[in-house]
Amino acid sequence: MSTSLPTPPVDLTDPRTGAPRGTSVRSRLHEVGAAVSAARAALPGWSTLTPKDRGRRLDRLAGLVEEHAAEYAARERAGTGKPESETTGEIEQVADLFRFFATAVRTRTAPAAGLLVAGHESWVRWEPIGVVGVVVPWNYPLLMAAWRCAPALAAGNTVVVKPAETTPDSLELLAEHAARALGRDVLVHLPGDRETGRLLVESAVDMVAFTGSGRAGADVATRAGTRRISLELGGNAPAIVLPDAPDDTWESLADAVTYNAGQSCAAPARVITLPENYEAAVEGLAAALGSRLAGRDFGPLNNPDQADRYDRLIASSGAKRNLVGGVAPAPGEEAGHWRPTTLLADLPDDDPAVTEEVFGPLLTVQRADDLPAALALANGVPQALAASVWTTDLTTGLELVAALDAGETWLNCHLVQTAELPHGGRGASGHGTDLSTLALQEYQRPKTVTVRLGRRS
Repeated sequence: MSTSLPTPPVDLTDPRTGAPRGTSVRSRLHEVGAAVSAARAALPGWSTLTPKDRGRRLDRLAGLVEEHAAEYAARERAGTGKPESETTGEIEQVADLFRFFATAVRTRTAPAAGLLVAGHESWVRWEPIGVVGVVVPWNYPLLMAAWRCAPALAAGNTVVVKPAETTPDSLELLAEHAARALGRDVLVHLPGDRETGRLLVESAVDMVAFTGSGRAGADVATRAGTRRISLELGGNAPAIVLPDAPDDTWESLADAVTYNAGQSCAAPARVITLPENYEAAVEGLAAALGSRLAGRDFGPLNNPDQADRYDRLIASSGAKRNLVGGVAPAPGEEAGHWRPTTLLADLPDDDPAVTEEVFGPLLTVQRADDLPAALALANGVPQALAASVWTTDLTTGLELVAALDAGETWLNCHLVQTAELPHGGRGASGHGTDLSTLALQEYQRPKTVTVRLGRRS
């Protein structure tokens, strides 16, 4: 009789130092099945609550997040290496998201109802889909989980959420607090690696909500089959900067691309100018980026694989100008995954640093002959998640925003987001909606009810 060997744990490291920091469970078929079964068993009790009662419990969970904010921040920092200035704001957003959807589910609208067919009364019921498998990445372990779990739970679903293998910490605490506030197994934490994610997608969940790379998203779509999926697959955001851009444009873009060390799907990546302001853009961005030091002003890349990928993309670039900032790690953190700010200029339009999502503190600068050419460059990559335009001419700015192929756009700002406004991609950036009341529809299905009135004669 053969005996299977135990699955080895995931070795965790500190991104700021590169040193080991413990291990995490690598869930396999048995653990995945148990997690989904537990969420399935909790579904009837959770889904039959009124929106008011679910909202009260979600509000209680938000309160626990706020009460234990310091512990959440420590766990986020352990897994991501983010500075306290970033984790504090993100945890506030997590609590706000649970509160927002606690209320939003009570104010939703439905298609027309009433006497729509002679002799019949009709209405639409919005029903939960069931058990939702949620897979989130390592760049925002807790916040991305809240983006997915808050609307799914508010809509009456239970969830099994798998964090990235390098960042299981904060979701473990969220599951503990969810058990207290929402009920046992309404939110189940499933730690593991990529194989764990594949097993979850192939399990008996009713829907999959995935945030990650385009390649992984395509695999999720294949494995999910005919079940509903919601995919956010990354971006490669253009920033069209015109000669009359506001004075703070370079500083604002530098702030946006160094937040979370540029490891954000919606971060600016490709700065596009006209000929008359190209050199000013290179000079201004080089100065703004050069004033920000990795270790002092922003955190490290998350893991060795991401750092290696980032280094390969820069090394393969054909840019004639490669302007690099500095690194200033704290004592004892010299071996962390620190990468300085980088500006690449004078590079071909098909350069890997232009066509691929870099996911780091890097900006490229491209020169377009005119506005139509700038727009063509902006829309000329497969990803279509986010974009920005920088100009003091409001008419031109709004016209360009309207013409950009992106799910979220900004004018004279970048990465400005709130729970009330939807976020979602197009094209290779996936489909589906995070944030806003529109996100509730991702996790619900409509049922039309039509009743014949009166008696047969």
